[in-house]
Amino acid sequence: MFKRKKHSTFEEHIPLTKLFKKADGATKASYIIMGAANIANKQYLKGFIFLLLEISWVAWLFTTGLKAYHNMITLGTHAQGLVYDKKLGISVLKAGDNSMLLLLWGMLAVIITVLFILLYRANLGSARKIWELKQAGETLPTLKQDLASLLDEKMHVTLMAIPMTGVLFFTILPLIYMIAIAFTSYDHNHLPPKNLFSWVGFANFGNVISGQMANTFFPVLAWTLIWAVAATVTSFFFGVILAMMINAKGIKGKKVFRTIFILTMAIPAFISLLIMNNMFADGGLVNTLLINSGLIKTSLPFFTNPLFAKFTIIVVNLWIGIPATMLVTTGILQNQSEEQIEAAEIDGANKFQIFKSITFPQIVFVMAPSLIQQFIGNVNNFNVIYLLTGGGPANSNYYGAGSTDLLITWLYNLTLNTADYNLASVIGILIFILSATFSLIAYKKISNSGMEA
Repeated sequence: MFKRKKHSTFEEHIPLTKLFKKADGATKASYIIMGAANIANKQYLKGFIFLLLEISWVAWLFTTGLKAYHNMITLGTHAQGLVYDKKLGISVLKAGDNSMLLLLWGMLAVIITVLFILLYRANLGSARKIWELKQAGETLPTLKQDLASLLDEKMHVTLMAIPMTGVLFFTILPLIYMIAIAFTSYDHNHLPPKNLFSWVGFANFGNVISGQMANTFFPVLAWTLIWAVAATVTSFFFGVILAMMINAKGIKGKKVFRTIFILTMAIPAFISLLIMNNMFADGGLVNTLLINSGLIKTSLPFFTNPLFAKFTIIVVNLWIGIPATMLVTTGILQNQSEEQIEAAEIDGANKFQIFKSITFPQIVFVMAPSLIQQFIGNVNNFNVIYLLTGGGPANSNYYGAGSTDLLITWLYNLTLNTADYNLASVIGILIFILSATFSLIAYKKISNSGMEA
């Protein structure tokens, strides 16, 4: 239907380092003057665009870029303070450098330079393509053909341009900025614009791992891991049991039971957690019923005792975690081979042996990726802790954290309550390292076990 003009394709392009030695003068000039090869070969508009962008970058570098790099290194030299005004006869507040903005502009300068380097390589790639086509004796593509290719064989570039720009400025830049904060003194004592902060290297990591913050970090880390394992295992275990009970032969109204438990998923989790918070409070429904029934005389400390609070969190999480596991397990059970079960029964296996040797291994194998995802999700489960206990009860031995705080909620407290942004960034990096390491190891073991199977 559409005829595409074909050009020679080179399976292996000549490396740019070797191109300079072999190419003609115009191609060599492109290493210094962007677009030179295009202009020399009558691709004027494309060549002048490359040249204009190079001139713009050089002008930006000497007017703004170098200053932005310098400010990113120093993070400011003049702090905000009072200066005596001779005309007014009083001291007035004089604005100083804002370390936070200087770091941000420095990061933007780095990104602009990286984009220019990519543009420079595109310029050399264009020069190489021109030289290769000339060597092959073929016609050079016109600007119209280049633009048309953006809606044809290079359609993926066109479609990805806007999303990648958004990812760059709204994901990558904030992420790099957050990582950089971890290596500064940006805390409650160095809040801009009143105060300057500076680069401190790995001092914050040392403070968290082996310094004053270690007395908080390691207990919170231990509870985070205990919570993640307990929440994942209990939800999986009881979800499997529930699915086995509902799908057992002889059970009537399976769809009704299944629907009842699915309804818990229809209710937003934060609503369920807020209701549970009121139910387990000192004067809540649970304590009131227990007292009125004579089982207890005083309210149980569901949220005021650290051990009680942690146990309550794990139990309440079952309400949220079980239905999802039950649904997945039901799908696995319904697709299980009846012939395999019958063969096991003929061999004399009882129901427990069938479950242990056939059903359960199949469930684990299918749900393994989901379990890894649930574990990582529980490590970063902000809602359950924040909405249920708020991190409490308070613990005077911890800095900025309560007895039930996870690393993620501690990070939140360090950011909003104590304004220790550098420590919060360190915690964020450590959470990522923990999650990424576990995921890589777990997925590798799953892959190996799948290959062996």
